Amino acid sequence: MTPAQVLDRAGLDRLIEALSARGYRVLGPTVSDGAIVYGDLASTSDLPVGWTDRQEPAQYRLERRDDEALFGYVVGPQSPKTRLHPAEVVVWSGEKTAQGFAMAPPAEPPRYAFVGVRPCELAAIAVQDRVFLGHERDAVYGRRREGLFLVAVNCTEPGGTCFCSSMGTGPAAVDGFDVVLTEVVDGRDHYFTAAAGSERGAELLVEAGATEAKKGQAKAAAGLLEAAAGRMGRSLDTTGLADLLRQALEHPHWQEVAKRCLTCANCTLVCPTCFCSNVEDTTDLSGRRAERVRRWDSCFNFEFSLIHGGPHRASPAARYRQWMTHKLAWWFDQFGTSGCVGCGRCITWCPVGIDITAEAAAIRDNREVL
Repeated sequence: MTPAQVLDRAGLDRLIEALSARGYRVLGPTVSDGAIVYGDLASTSDLPVGWTDRQEPAQYRLERRDDEALFGYVVGPQSPKTRLHPAEVVVWSGEKTAQGFAMAPPAEPPRYAFVGVRPCELAAIAVQDRVFLGHERDAVYGRRREGLFLVAVNCTEPGGTCFCSSMGTGPAAVDGFDVVLTEVVDGRDHYFTAAAGSERGAELLVEAGATEAKKGQAKAAAGLLEAAAGRMGRSLDTTGLADLLRQALEHPHWQEVAKRCLTCANCTLVCPTCFCSNVEDTTDLSGRRAERVRRWDSCFNFEFSLIHGGPHRASPAARYRQWMTHKLAWWFDQFGTSGCVGCGRCITWCPVGIDITAEAAAIRDNREVL
């Protein structure tokens, strides 16, 4: 990673313009329908200027800040997963012809550049890389991942449901980015320390007019990150947690969680790493055209584990146990990493406020029943 440099807001505008000029579809945080979601960026004026979000279990609210920070929020309900592993995509289509059945070439996705990606989201992309590019290459994900440009923003405003520090995924980005920014707002001073994580990132910073950071500027940014690490809204003790959960499949606490769980699948929909999907084949009425569509699915859905004779996990307790143990235990067996990055979205967007950190702690505190 290159030494710290500095950009002002005009420089960030030039960075966005340079990405667009290179043919990228530039996406970043925007305010829409009372939430911060990924949308198209033409300039910094499209960012959530002066907005922050307040997050607690089952609570999400946008509030006005008393400054003009561009990234003074935590994370919204969306993550880069919505573009890299879309909720619905045609994975194959074909049409009957006189010579046989002709397959249509797959649609070419845009070249994406994300601005404002948080460190926990970088970690989630790395997890999905293992899922979709590890054992076998997923064509849809692979095409969208190729050439992806990532401008990360370090977190200086941890939320009430954040626990990335516990998972080693934040609040500072370590790798996986092309450019990383840290926003500093101090009275009239408003700037971004910047560092490149790739050659193309370094080239872009030059084009954006980045200058060498002064010692005080780099120190101020580092201080904000150190303070953020100590202000996490949640924590998760991961010591021996995977083994503990593997031994706790019959723990009575799963039944306690099931009394509250609606099995609505909100947690899997907002999770930046969940990847389960279903595939449906259809034909038109003439029988000449067919297509295969992949849609997100969830282990919380009743039919997800359906086999001959009925669903394998029929109860809410079994489905919540599957989700949590997969995320924090079985994922290590499959992909060599945790499936949780500590973003806290599953806590915020659960309608009844179920907290994965609290549920893990409850099982740990009552392990004597195992």
